[in-house]
Amino acid sequence: MIKVLPNTHDLRQSFTLYARHFTLTLGTQTKIMGIVNVTPDSFSRDGCLVRSQSRTTDAAFRRALALVRQGADFIDIGGESTRPGAGRVTAEEEARRIIPVIQKLTRVDRVPVSVDTYKPEVAQRALDAGASVVNNIRGAQAERALLRMIKRYEAAVVLMHMRGTPRTMQRHTDYRDIIQEITASLRKSVEICLEIGIKSDKIIVDPGIGFGKTAEQNLTLLKGLPEFRDLSLPILIGTSRKSFIGKALNRDVQQRAWGTAATVTASIIHGAHIVRVHDVKAMRDVAVMTDAIMNQRFSVQ
Repeated sequence: MIKVLPNTHDLRQSFTLYARHFTLTLGTQTKIMGIVNVTPDSFSRDGCLVRSQSRTTDAAFRRALALVRQGADFIDIGGESTRPGAGRVTAEEEARRIIPVIQKLTRVDRVPVSVDTYKPEVAQRALDAGASVVNNIRGAQAERALLRMIKRYEAAVVLMHMRGTPRTMQRHTDYRDIIQEITASLRKSVEICLEIGIKSDKIIVDPGIGFGKTAEQNLTLLKGLPEFRDLSLPILIGTSRKSFIGKALNRDVQQRAWGTAATVTASIIHGAHIVRVHDVKAMRDVAVMTDAIMNQRFSVQ
């Protein structure tokens, strides 16, 4: 039997997201999450970490401001690489890298800052510094202390799907039905959050492209993204510069912008509300044009 999907303009549901003092409308216009890596070993080779703490903070801060000027609606700041095989960084070191950047950014800019961490102690320091979103790669595996903290601060949370840890995740790519299994895992993560008291209007889901998936499975996820609308929550997709794009194009990580643009377009058409990217200026254009096609009208940017 052939499954008939809804018209493309019906695939993306509308939501209002509350993240501390921020209120964002999701659905008509794609939101852009700009990536700031304060790490020495980012797979994308854009890490801001240098030997001097002050120079590291300044470099990351300047990058964040540049991404906002280019059109980022969120800034996602991370201090630990989550590329396949990456080792763990202590909470103390992770906080040392990112907290000064968050403090500096939240004092001068008015876009939501997301902290890319799964450690409760780092999340608390980031929230105290002004972050309003916790981007949690561990989903249902997250410590309850972290989720209770998110509730207490009235922050928003991104629940991502990943099996294992960044070091081990590529050993766990055996799925019978990848869409069904990831949907079930994300639903469990959401249920845990709701039980703790985090409201649904503060939850975003992320299928975890590249996290414990083969290149072919990543393509399956992008094509099957409409299935995740059953969760009735905003969807975030992060494909930027990832290795499955390199495999398809035979391109080095610095030459994957066009491939990323194709995946951003596909993600939006199939229902993504937020795209997490390195190249904000270019991907903003991609998103605006794709939104115009989906909405069959132009929006004032």
